[in-house]
Order: sequence, then structure tokens, then C-alpha cells
Amino acid sequence: MPTSSQSKRALITGLTGQDGSYLAELLLEKGYHVTGMVRRSSTINFERIAHIQDDLEIVQGDLLDEMSLIDVMRRQRPDEVYNLAAQSFVQTSWQQAVLTGETTALGVTRILNAVRSVDRDIRFYQASSSEMFGKVVEVPQNEQTPFYPRSPYGVAKLYGHWITVNYRESFNLHATSGILFNHESPRRGLEFVTRKITNTVARIARGLASELRLGDLDPQRDWGFAGDYVEAMWLMLQQDEPQDFVIATGETHSVQEFCEQAFGHVGLDWQEYVVQDEQFMRPAEVDLLIGDPARAQSVLGWKPMVGFSELVAMMVEADLEAVGHAGQPG
Repeated sequence: MPTSSQSKRALITGLTGQDGSYLAELLLEKGYHVTGMVRRSSTINFERIAHIQDDLEIVQGDLLDEMSLIDVMRRQRPDEVYNLAAQSFVQTSWQQAVLTGETTALGVTRILNAVRSVDRDIRFYQASSSEMFGKVVEVPQNEQTPFYPRSPYGVAKLYGHWITVNYRESFNLHATSGILFNHESPRRGLEFVTRKITNTVARIARGLASELRLGDLDPQRDWGFAGDYVEAMWLMLQQDEPQDFVIATGETHSVQEFCEQAFGHVGLDWQEYVVQDEQFMRPAEVDLLIGDPARAQSVLGWKPMVGFSELVAMMVEADLEAVGHAGQPG
């Protein structure tokens, strides 16, 4: 592996997503040549990377097509591969369980096979998820906590996690899984509950909406800032030996608390606007997730910099700016 980051080449799948955009920024700052892989599609949204797009190399590839992955690896010759691509919306995974398995689970196998075929010295990062813990058997959750996923997404992520471990041990690959707990930002998609909350709060504050319809308000999550979490991804691949890490804040907050913070930021009472709607209830809910980041702190020297209240405020402010000043101010 090159010893200087100035000479390193990184390949990111899922470049146009929240994490991909923050990771690309980080690696460019460190002097990497950054290549992003996108699916062959006429509807690719480059909004999250528009400000850095000229500094990136963008290539086409698909986690459903192993030969396309091998071709990308051969042409790009990356030193590090970050697999962030997935069908990542939990709610959708019940409607598209097979597709979720093909991309989020088997897609990991295909990209690991490409690494094996092209260059076993490539360092590989797999984006694992706290959803793998699901119906938790202990609190907080750490690297030794048993998994009990409660959605097709969680099950698919678990396959991706274990196949990464298996290839690491079977083929001596520098392959690492980062078990990331919920991480949000103003770049989070509107289909995710956190961004749905902050965007609707902004619209209500600007007089453009009158209510926020949500499912269960009781589930608790360990929410951090995506910009902090991509640094942990990079730190994992700089270790001499590959190993898996839980990345989390060590705090948990309910969906209701998120609402309270978001509405409170614009001086509104959440109870006057939030309506619970059964169509947003999950068939099997994950009630409580809270990670133990002690290992990441001791081995990687990583810790989150943005706290919960600051994160919510950041997202609300970004959405207030995005929706503009139409209607009556809050």
C-alpha cells in the first residue's frame, strides 16, 4: 500500500448518497484521487456532490453485475474501496425484500469477489448497520453483541457483514465492517424520518404545511452526524490489521425527542402538529438502539464532535433555508 495519502486512490460505491458525499469530501481533503461508482441510470442525482464533482472521477458500475465491478477495479486500481451502496431505506425493504437482498447482501459478495480477482492488497470497507442488532439482547450494543435483525434490510446488512468477515478470514483480505449507528445530516434523504421531521418543521414554520404525519414515536436511536462518521470509516482502513468497530455516540433519543427538539428550534409545540398514522408503522419495529463506541475511541482515537441538539438544529436550519421564506415565518 502507498505510504502517502497523496498517492492513494479510493473507490466509493454509493457516491451520491449522504455518506458517499461526506466521505468524498474528506478523502479529497486528504489528497486522495477519488473515484465514485454510480449505477447506469438516467435519473442519477448529483446534488449532494455538485460542489466537488469537478474534483471526482465518476464511473459506471452496478452491485448486481460482478463483471462491471471487476472492470471498474481493473481500470481504477484503487488502494481503498468503500462500499456504501445499498437499498438503505428500512421501510422499503419490506416491499422490495428480494431487491434489498440482491443489492445490500449479495452485492457485498460481488464486490469482495472483484477485490479478490483484481488485487488482494486492496483495503475494503463495508458499511454495516446497527439495524443488525434489531431486537437487542443487551444495552448498549458493542462489537460482541449478538445480532437479531428485524427487517429485510437488517437481515441483508447482516449477510454483508458476515461475508466481509468470512472473506477477511478465508482469503486474508484487509476487509473491515463498520457497524454504524444512525447518522444524519442536512443531506439525508427526505424518506428518512429525521429529515422528514426537520423538513416538515421548516415547511410548517414557513407557513407551507400544517401537520407532520409519523408512525411510532417511541423507538429510540443513537443519532450522530454523518460528517463525523465518515472519518471513522477512513480511520478503520488505516489500521495495520482489519477489525470491526461500532461507531456511535453512546446516547439514545426517541423519535418524540427528535420532534421536540426540531419544533422547539423554531418556537413551536410539537404536540400541536404531529399526527400518528398507521401507514408509517413498521411490521416489526426496533425499539432501542444505543451503541458503545469505546473500542473505536481507544483503537481509532475517534469520537463524535456533533451532539444531538446541535445535529437537529443544523438540519432544521438547513431546511429552513431550503424551503425559503414563502408564507408566514414561524
